Amino acid sequence: MIDFIGLIFICIGFAFDVFGCLGLVRLPDVYNRLQAATKCVTLGTCSILFGTFLVVGVTSAGIKALLCMVFLILTSPVAAHAVARGAHRSGVKLWAGSVIDKYAEDREGEV
Repeated sequence: MIDFIGLIFICIGFAFDVFGCLGLVRLPDVYNRLQAATKCVTLGTCSILFGTFLVVGVTSAGIKALLCMVFLILTSPVAAHAVARGAHRSGVKLWAGSVIDKYAEDREGEV
């Protein structure tokens, strides 16, 4: 039964990864693409790793999967924020349909 639940987590994670990849291809600018990559791929990969933990159990591979999940949850949002801030500071324009630019508001306060 636990193997079946693990396979369900792996399938759900695979679906999230596919949707994240579609977002990378279909979304209009770097900021929206970062959103897709960070949210979907992080959740998808963590789900795959958790499913792997459920399938293999408390072994060295299972513990490594849990540690990779923690590392991914801690580093992925920070890296996406750094890339988005660097892109904004280097002058990458937002999509024409973007409604708000919080980085520009923060920058105005710096001057």
